[in-house]
Amino acid sequence: MLEVTKDTFEPEVLQAEGYVFVDFFGDGCVPCAALMPHVHALADKYADSKLKFCCMNTTKARRLAIKQGIMGLPVMAIYKDGAQVEALVKEDCTQDSITALVEKYVNM
Repeated sequence: MLEVTKDTFEPEVLQAEGYVFVDFFGDGCVPCAALMPHVHALADKYADSKLKFCCMNTTKARRLAIKQGIMGLPVMAIYKDGAQVEALVKEDCTQDSITALVEKYVNM
């Protein structure tokens, strides 16, 4: 899983072709930390798929997060050709819903 920063978010996510999964997390976010092993396992499982897996620490990129509409955590988002097309926010971020989201896009 590629960790992007405020400096690499644009080239790695917004300028990427195809689908990109982004795990937005923050320092001190307990649900984010709890979900991280599951998300990383999915990234490993589908490493050979067309879906690119990224994560970004919003604590270090608050302005960018706000610009992307990230107002609460955790957020798991799918981008296609630089535009966000689907997202799971806060309570919707469960292991099952994240797995379903990833599996929906890995074969597109």
